[in-house]
Amino acid sequence: MSALPDSSPSTAADLEAAADRAIAACGGDAREAVKALIVACHFLEKQVEELRASVSSGYARGRLAPDRKEDRNG
Repeated sequence: MSALPDSSPSTAADLEAAADRAIAACGGDAREAVKALIVACHFLEKQVEELRASVSSGYARGRLAPDRKEDRNG
């Protein structure tokens, strides 16, 4: 996969194996596997939002990208 950077720890074979495992976990239905992965990504995004909210702004200054809400409000 040329879209992946060379420094990526996942090889094409690793990605193929992970895709096969995800599809197998969904009974062989690729569409269900995609839906499950979308749900998992949404869950992880929510966790990141919660963690960002719990980190003090002084500690995070310069370490985290600014929150989009802060950009809109001021």
